[in-house]
Amino acid sequence: MDIAPTASAAPQNPPPKGPSGKDSATRPGDRIFLGLSRGSGIALLVVMAAIAVFLTWRTLVALAENEGNFLTTFEWSANADPPVFGIAVLAYGTVVSSVIAMLLAVPVAVGIALFISHYAPRRIATPLAYVVDLLAAVPSIIYGLWGALFLVPHLTGLYEWFDQFFGWTGVLSYGGGAPRSLFTVGILLAIMILPIVTNVSREVFKQSPKMQEEAALALGATRWEVVRMAVLPFGRSGVISASMLGLGRALGETMAVATVLSPNFLINVSLLNPGGGTFAQNIAAGFKEAGDIGRDALIASGLVLFVITLLVNGAARLIIARRKEYSGANA
Repeated sequence: MDIAPTASAAPQNPPPKGPSGKDSATRPGDRIFLGLSRGSGIALLVVMAAIAVFLTWRTLVALAENEGNFLTTFEWSANADPPVFGIAVLAYGTVVSSVIAMLLAVPVAVGIALFISHYAPRRIATPLAYVVDLLAAVPSIIYGLWGALFLVPHLTGLYEWFDQFFGWTGVLSYGGGAPRSLFTVGILLAIMILPIVTNVSREVFKQSPKMQEEAALALGATRWEVVRMAVLPFGRSGVISASMLGLGRALGETMAVATVLSPNFLINVSLLNPGGGTFAQNIAAGFKEAGDIGRDALIASGLVLFVITLLVNGAARLIIARRKEYSGANA
């Protein structure tokens, strides 16, 4: 006996319709919003591509005139004839000062965020969060003036203490003089990025699943055990994102670094003695007096900073993508 075939698939749900009965995809408002959103995304890509093309073009012009190795030369004489310049010292100073800032700022920022979101009573948490928000709005030059007039004079005692107990390492030896070194820059950058990392981490921790926290408390867990088992795993990707935002500011900070750093094109093993420089500080200090090749050389160093920033953000995206299981913790 022949049996007529029957449809095995469930009927498709019709697309949602608006109050007027039209499909949501065909309503004028949706089409306009879709076009604006798509155009905004395309415009962003075009701007990024234009920046990359401009930086690459001017870099090639500078490298064609450079008599030194751009990656390994410990000298910046871009206005000389012939020009000789390299980014070895600038890359070292930028990376080292940013790493110091991250090591100092991220643990403190996470602690402040946890205190505001899970420990402090409301009458204390609200004004404290407001103060942290205000710190994020302070201009960079204000931090730089504070660092030059207050922080630098008061770091001498700390540097001498480091030299007394840890000077044997070489990394924390101190030879005297004004403490205008990469370690000072790292401390100042840590203070500057602290509000950014704190604010983002605090908002992430506040979104942690309350049912899991209450269940842990009901089972007899302490407040710290709740934070360790429920809050921190949920907010780990958010803390990474916050840290990358702070790192982006630390890598590109200009005026504050230029105010407290005494740069020279030497890589000093000791973090407490003057030595090194950063990409942004070197561009700000040398752009006014630079000639044509000198400006192209500074733009070439800007391209390196641009690439470093892209790599840092790309690495952050990869780390977050590997921890997607935490993003659905409240599902």
